[in-house]
Amino acid sequence: MFRTMTRSMAIRVWFVAVILIVVTAIAIGVQMTIGTAAMLLALCLVPPVVVLFVWPGAQPPTVSDILHESDRRP
Repeated sequence: MFRTMTRSMAIRVWFVAVILIVVTAIAIGVQMTIGTAAMLLALCLVPPVVVLFVWPGAQPPTVSDILHESDRRP
């Protein structure tokens, strides 16, 4: 499962987890104050932003890839 996990899928899973936590908190009667709302907003937005910046993108070609590619050209 984790090998096929994409950046957007990880962010979607995070938002679903946060939504479930918020719904559960409201269902059990937690009072929503401005401080609680700000904390939930930070909980919801900060980790996906970090994932966007840290998640590895396409790997650059290695020296071996470049050398073997030149051998394949006619």
